[in-house]
Amino acid sequence: MEGGGVSHPIPRTVEEVFADVKGRRAGLIKALTTDVGMLYLQCDPEKENMCLYGLPNETWEVNLPVEEVPPELPEPALGINFARDGMQEKEWLSLVAVHSDSWLLAVAFYFGARFGFGKSQRKRLFQMINELPTVFEVVTGNDKRPRDQSGVHNNSNKSKSSGKSKQTEHQTKGVKISTPAYEEEESEDDEQGATLCGACGDNYANDEFWICCDICEGWFHGKCVKITPAKAEHIKQYKCPSCSNKRARV
Repeated sequence: MEGGGVSHPIPRTVEEVFADVKGRRAGLIKALTTDVGMLYLQCDPEKENMCLYGLPNETWEVNLPVEEVPPELPEPALGINFARDGMQEKEWLSLVAVHSDSWLLAVAFYFGARFGFGKSQRKRLFQMINELPTVFEVVTGNDKRPRDQSGVHNNSNKSKSSGKSKQTEHQTKGVKISTPAYEEEESEDDEQGATLCGACGDNYANDEFWICCDICEGWFHGKCVKITPAKAEHIKQYKCPSCSNKRARV
């Protein structure tokens, strides 16, 4: 039984559990993005401890936790409504999203344990779930996972190397496409340390899509600045969000 007492078929295979989690995830994302106004109203701090449930049919509900002990399924974070007015809306939504991700994994592996999934089945289930952006990544727009195996460097001749990476380039439609390649020996500018994304601060990892700002020469994950390889092909001069904002203020 779910928070509202609605019964759903019990998934028993890896594929069925994944479909269940995917449906619940879609419901949670809907609650935390398109239905924020409705969610906000239902999470009145004056109410009792409320939970946000994602349902397998891609819907959601805010309800009291189930009364049975132990519950049929792991329970979501309790009392999300109490924090609603104590923090900014964006921060509150992010917090609920993090707890929602934890709950989805708990539900998935509850089913895995209940129906005796072996090591390979549990691994496959986690890999299938891990292929999807987390609820937190969707809600915050912070999905950093690579979508392409190439990085991008624009039409200037500048390049940037770190201790264990170098840039190999070829020219395409006036835009340089750069693929960071692994280098065993230390480079001359090793003291600069690893190349960091100017948006999220993470290091470069193999097969990640990067783009360099022609103004500040900072490097960014394409996903962090919402630039795809296809879009980069048509950019003559790329300006990162920070440099674009500075130009706008002037």
